[in-house]
Amino acid sequence: MSGDFEKLCSEVTAMSRNEIKRKLLHFRGKVKIDFTETYLDNMTLDKLRHVLLAALSVESRRHA
Repeated sequence: MSGDFEKLCSEVTAMSRNEIKRKLLHFRGKVKIDFTETYLDNMTLDKLRHVLLAALSVESRRHA
């Protein structure tokens, strides 16, 4: 699991701001995410990454 998490971190870190926003706006998973584009525009890139990583981590644990 540790290696999977590190891989996930690397993938999210490599994403552009627009790609992260797109993934968050269209995220479909166990965790329900409901952000507006305006709200995401006001978040720092680090916060966007953190939110996406948290959501993806929950999903990856669900499928493990």
